[in-house]
Amino acid sequence: MTAPQDVREDDHTISRQQWKISVLAAMASYLDAGSIVALGAGMSLFQQELGLTSTGVGILAAIGPNAIGCAIGAFIGGRLGDKLGRKRIYKWDLMVYALGILLVAGSFNAPMLFIGTFIVGVAVGADVPTSLALVGELAPAKGRGRLIGLTQVAWNLGPVVVLVLALVLTPMGITGTRIVFLSLFVVAVVTWALRQGIAESARWKTAVATSKPSPAAQVKALFSGQNLRALVWTGTIYTFWGLAAGTAGIFTPYIVTTLDAGTQAAGVALSCAGFVIGILATVFIFMRLNDQSYQRRRAMWAIGSLMQIVAYGLFLVLPFTVPTVIANIVLFGAGAAIAGEPTYKVFSQELFPTMLRGTAQGFTFGVARVLLGIWSFFVPMLASASIGPVAALLSAFLLVSGVVGFFFMPDTVGKSLEDIERERGVAA
Repeated sequence: MTAPQDVREDDHTISRQQWKISVLAAMASYLDAGSIVALGAGMSLFQQELGLTSTGVGILAAIGPNAIGCAIGAFIGGRLGDKLGRKRIYKWDLMVYALGILLVAGSFNAPMLFIGTFIVGVAVGADVPTSLALVGELAPAKGRGRLIGLTQVAWNLGPVVVLVLALVLTPMGITGTRIVFLSLFVVAVVTWALRQGIAESARWKTAVATSKPSPAAQVKALFSGQNLRALVWTGTIYTFWGLAAGTAGIFTPYIVTTLDAGTQAAGVALSCAGFVIGILATVFIFMRLNDQSYQRRRAMWAIGSLMQIVAYGLFLVLPFTVPTVIANIVLFGAGAAIAGEPTYKVFSQELFPTMLRGTAQGFTFGVARVLLGIWSFFVPMLASASIGPVAALLSAFLLVSGVVGFFFMPDTVGKSLEDIERERGVAA
């Protein structure tokens, strides 16, 4: 069994063991994003094969890993991860995920597709906040951004692999889409097997042994004082950013095809390029600069936010053609890496005490996915005639996230989780 990290080792050095555990935990992000994009890449094919209406497509997007199913899993899994331990959740939830993926891959009618999609959503929702808490708790203070950034690389890598497969298998139609989902099943089972040797979070075990408040009192503390302020801040930046990212992740191929800007293959290829850009920006910008200083965190956020706002603003002034879509994808992919989910993930580990870390992240993650689910229901209808209304709203959402993130960003760079808890007076 892999030994837990010594919680006193809070320098800038990341051990081989910490990288290994982070990779296995990061697979939650791989499977989360992979399932979202696999559904998006096959959306129009499932629609044709199973006779789904535009309303049915919206419901499918709303109940799965992109939205409400994931939210339910996050609410439950995040809290259970704090109460029962990180290991108990991430040890078993991938088996539930694998079951859901099999149902989707083998679906021969709409109910089977909907049930499988919902199960997949619940499973990844439970895994993500728990796995991220594990990474945050094992990371050294001056290497937290690098390890959390690794989970974002995985979040982008999942879609790249899925989309390349989808592109190669495009001539096979719906059968190719089923094979794509089966690839996620294989990854989930292998990851589940490798995770069996991971020990429980050392910080969580220490917190359980020393925590005095009752579980009910701990949850109550989440909605007051510094915890509430952190909850509102992280929830706001992630929710409004996530509305744009979720739309890009699941609907890009669908919108490109529906509005005749390109073929199904072109839509898939363009979406794939966006995730490759996200990987490069995360590795070479975010992971290098995030742990260096507060000023660099804010500068990255400002630049990345502006890039993303411009990305969707282009659709308001330029025709919806492949060149415009390419510009949107480049700007959004790079901007999201330095002013989006990676930053939210880092602060979600830093701003909450250990016994509330999973609960807090599960709550903000869940709320964001619920709202994304509601939004996703309307996207196909809004985009069926013109990209304008969708682009205008996404630009506004990104503006809110950017402004709130920049002006209210706390300074936690290079500090241990224990030091941040003491400074903020939120130990639980």
